[in-house]
Amino acid sequence: MPTTGSVTHEVTNQVPPLTGHDAADDPVLIEGVRREGAAWCLDDLHRTGRRAASEEVQCWADQSNRYEPVLRTHDRYGHRVDEVDFHPAYHALMEVAISEGLGGSAWADERAGAHVARAAGFMVWSGTEAGHGCPVSMTYAAVPALRHAPDLAKVYEPLLTSRVYDPGLRTPAGKRGLLAGMGMTEKQGGSDVRANTTTATAHADGTWRLRGHKWFTSAPMNDLFLVLAQAPGGLSCFLVPRVLPDGSRNTFRIQRLKDKLGNRSNASSEPEFDDTVAWLVGAEGKGVRTIIDMVTMTRLDCVLGSAAGIRAALGQAAHHARYRSVFGAKLIDQPLMRNVLADLALESEAATTLALRLAGAADRAQHGDEGERALLRLATAVGKYWVCKRQPVAVAEALECLGGNGYDETSGMPRLYRDAPLNGIWEGSGNVNALDMLRAFTREPESLEALRAEIETAAGADGRLDAAWRTLQGELVVTDDAPLRARRVIERVALVLQGSLLVRHAPAPVADAFCASRLAGDRGLAFGTLPPDTDFAGILARLPV
Repeated sequence: MPTTGSVTHEVTNQVPPLTGHDAADDPVLIEGVRREGAAWCLDDLHRTGRRAASEEVQCWADQSNRYEPVLRTHDRYGHRVDEVDFHPAYHALMEVAISEGLGGSAWADERAGAHVARAAGFMVWSGTEAGHGCPVSMTYAAVPALRHAPDLAKVYEPLLTSRVYDPGLRTPAGKRGLLAGMGMTEKQGGSDVRANTTTATAHADGTWRLRGHKWFTSAPMNDLFLVLAQAPGGLSCFLVPRVLPDGSRNTFRIQRLKDKLGNRSNASSEPEFDDTVAWLVGAEGKGVRTIIDMVTMTRLDCVLGSAAGIRAALGQAAHHARYRSVFGAKLIDQPLMRNVLADLALESEAATTLALRLAGAADRAQHGDEGERALLRLATAVGKYWVCKRQPVAVAEALECLGGNGYDETSGMPRLYRDAPLNGIWEGSGNVNALDMLRAFTREPESLEALRAEIETAAGADGRLDAAWRTLQGELVVTDDAPLRARRVIERVALVLQGSLLVRHAPAPVADAFCASRLAGDRGLAFGTLPPDTDFAGILARLPV
């Protein structure tokens, strides 16, 4: 008899899509939120988690990266417009992020734990799609820097803290919500912002005029930008709106959009200023001191974002291992795969716990805790260095857990992998943060004392942690060769700090395996090399859904 179809085989042993669950259903995340004082947000966090894991939002994430932003420099009549068009999926992601309070709204919330709640939501939502997190993050971070100009903050802060996503270039004061960005780096300087050549000239009406260029300004369709430029009194910080109060367009010529490795849903640009109207923020000549408040908070979001990326990749690997059978058993029951997943789980738990501890410090610092402020100053640089360094290798290992399926774009893993290096570069690369740690040691000794107090809270709880801390203290002395040793030192600071947090807060199997592998060195260089006496079942019990 003739065949009636073209089916040649039955599809078996394939893993169903990871959708329809709660992306916030993770004991590590939930315990951290409770510990850092934001238990009141858990209902909202779970709602965000269910939305993030929906098939609809997964589709948005894919579409916003497949259909990238498009620059329009001129309209059909030849007028300069400098606008960027985004796919509707990008706007959908942004609308949820802002309405859920992941932008600047935490600054308008007086509840203890507001910044922790925002941090947890940012982790859950950006784990689905990282690119749109850039404008969300910069909007959050702009508020403390803008407060250096109280008159400007009075006008713009209520709109930066709004939960309304109101895209489009219009008069800022007439919108229901604003987004902010920053313009720091230039072609000739990069991280050396003191080499900037953009100039600022004062005008009699109290405004300034900027002339020059910026090399990497993300989210150019945002409403306001904090920009560094050379004033007569030195490098200063300025507020540059895309649209002026009278409704006219400010000069913000977008020369091109960057063709980036990842972060494809987010537009990054090279804008040129030419008689561009700006307002001074902070004292003239104190631009770095002013904008550092924004940098600190964006660095915090780099840690949160990288922890989220590690967690998202681990979730995909664990999901695959739970369903896929190899050699007669589920992957998750295969001894070597259990070692790999447990090692990745340790990395994720350590990253998430440190990220939420930093968010807690940020929250308490806003309520006047100077000890927490000092810890935040140093530990943010440490977390930014280490967690962002670990994301690319962790995501690569998680992708390998899926084999060839993980290399296919439809799995979502290639996008996680392409996005993984970004946070290590944004707001200062590894060297910048390592050297920033050294500056904190010498210029702000209270930050070192705060770090010491934090680590020593766990004194006596684990001999390996105590030994690692004793050794590390000898390396914290700043000598002539300190810059050469900076990466070695900051890595050990990060591991000892993470060890201290896990010894205090994680279950015994997690803390024991972390101290054995990361502090005592009982492991190889790759993931999946934990010692045989590791309590794998105890660690894997905490895998995210």
